[in-house]
Amino acid sequence: MIRILAALCFCFLLACSAEDAPPEPMAWPDLTERPLPEPTRTVRFGPGGTDLADLWLPEGEGPHPVVLMIHGGCWQKDIADRTLMNYAAEALRAQGLAVWNAEYRGVDEEGGGYPGTFSDIARSAEALAERGPGLGLSTGRVVAYGHSAGGHLALWLAAARQLPAFPAASRLDLDGVVSTGGLADLAEAEPVTLPSCLADVRERLTGTASSERPDPYADTSPDRLLPLGVAQVSIHAENDRIAPPALGESWTQEARAAGDAAQLVRVPGGHVELIAPGTPAWGETVRVLKDMLGEDAS
Repeated sequence: MIRILAALCFCFLLACSAEDAPPEPMAWPDLTERPLPEPTRTVRFGPGGTDLADLWLPEGEGPHPVVLMIHGGCWQKDIADRTLMNYAAEALRAQGLAVWNAEYRGVDEEGGGYPGTFSDIARSAEALAERGPGLGLSTGRVVAYGHSAGGHLALWLAAARQLPAFPAASRLDLDGVVSTGGLADLAEAEPVTLPSCLADVRERLTGTASSERPDPYADTSPDRLLPLGVAQVSIHAENDRIAPPALGESWTQEARAAGDAAQLVRVPGGHVELIAPGTPAWGETVRVLKDMLGEDAS
């Protein structure tokens, strides 16, 4: 009897431990196997294959506040393109926010890396500034929002106004930046994230040092360009193995020390939950975006 009771207690403890343990983070198929929403239209603004953005337009009369969305994928098109963000874009459209889902050349495409990837983001912002009013968009109410590598590029876009090599970036004023699972400080992120996500492609992303450009981080890593001069919120998931919360904590401290208004928000889940509608992490992202755009978050 004692042995039976001991076994029952052991099983009970195991069951309690299983219940108390946090759920496994979502895997990519948990998101990508959902039906893929389609944008309102695709806007082309140049002859290149990535000179385009998908527009997600809410119901009702505009002009609508805008989320300039930048996808992740470790800066590699073999991993992801802008359609990975279609689920998030449709969810924002349903919340009354217009979305300009930008595309850009990955480091694994001809012309991608430095400076092509960065130029593509700057020119997409310029196209939004020029064409947005005619599309029902309020280009005076824009937040840049990026996930993972896109978080890096969203913060870079805010900083690029001070870079003469990227004049197109200065054509659009931002109300702020929301970086989710972002890899903002490239030097700090490299040993923390997956090698395939940064270390293996870093020289293609930043370019290599030369006598004319001795520090490849100087115009590619947002930490070297602080202060950005806009509000920033970094959202990091507790169980994110690609961009752990420590990166967000460090970035927030750096930005605040430079004089920027910066905030860190920690959410449950992993890297996928950050862009998966229906998760607590996504709900918090919507709240932050609406708050930054001055919209009712109820």
